[in-house]
Amino acid sequence: MNGQSGVIEKLIARPFRNLGLAVVFVLIVAACAIMAYMRAGWSFDEALYMVTLTIFTVGYGEVRPINTDYLHGVTMATMVFGCTGVIIVTGALVQALTQSQLEHFFGKRVERDIDKLEGHIVICGFGRIGLMLASELSAAGETFVIVERDEERCREARALDFLCRHADATDEDVLRAMHVERAKVLATVLPDDAANVYITLSARSLNPKLEIIARGERPSTERKLIQAGADKVVMPAHIGAERIAEIILYPRLANFLREGRSDTRAREEDLAALGLDLSVVTAPASFAARRVTVGDFERRGGGLLVVRLDRSDGRVIDGPKPDEVIHAGDGVAVVSKLGRLGLPTMET
Repeated sequence: MNGQSGVIEKLIARPFRNLGLAVVFVLIVAACAIMAYMRAGWSFDEALYMVTLTIFTVGYGEVRPINTDYLHGVTMATMVFGCTGVIIVTGALVQALTQSQLEHFFGKRVERDIDKLEGHIVICGFGRIGLMLASELSAAGETFVIVERDEERCREARALDFLCRHADATDEDVLRAMHVERAKVLATVLPDDAANVYITLSARSLNPKLEIIARGERPSTERKLIQAGADKVVMPAHIGAERIAEIILYPRLANFLREGRSDTRAREEDLAALGLDLSVVTAPASFAARRVTVGDFERRGGGLLVVRLDRSDGRVIDGPKPDEVIHAGDGVAVVSKLGRLGLPTMET
């Protein structure tokens, strides 16, 4: 059923292609009918005239008597397939004209909606990450606009009631049209590192105060994005690897952070509302060289709060006391300020 609906959606989405196919179908029917009449001894002019009258159902009369079973069959087949083709051509033509007008109308409406934006978020790219980002922002009630150069993806975004402009975000004029100078955040989440660097450079030149969050695929790109003007760089592959490592190394701590999705989501939203984040870090090997307590860790971390320890021997300590020692390799569940988590320097 889903396959059939997908085919129908594609047909609806391509009216001019449908029109072309319908015209080709009518021409094939006409050519076959002409050859069939000529096989019965008719001239080309007579066959062409008869096929034209039959397909368009004009009804001026027969060029020659249709008095054999063969001619009856040819004429009936021409009527059925020819009239069907003409109906399809007419429908495709109406669809093409109507959709063209609708796209023009909705395109103007999108432009008007974009012109009204201020203090908004610009999302460059509507792939998997762009879709998840837009869904999260929509659920949070944020105002945003998407820039996507793939027409099919742009259509999907609009089907979800997202404001989307079909354009290339690497074009500086497009960023101007998105009113980057009035935006508060730009997130470039394209899978192409070079494109993300270019967009970051362009956006920074248009709005020096804009907060720019960029996606990076290769570790070497992070430094380039920062130099280009990105405030934060997110590397999905790196984050995914960290999460998998957490599950492997500290399964109990990972369950504490990730299980009970609805409760965890509510907890994360509550912390985010306070500007905080809950995550897990691994105590480095340098912690074996000296005695580091939870209290030392929190003080040197500048606002960190340790809520749970996952010992390397499998023991778990909830709400550890300040004098609890953190050993190298321990998993540490930490509440920190959003985007500011980092291991504190423990050297004296």
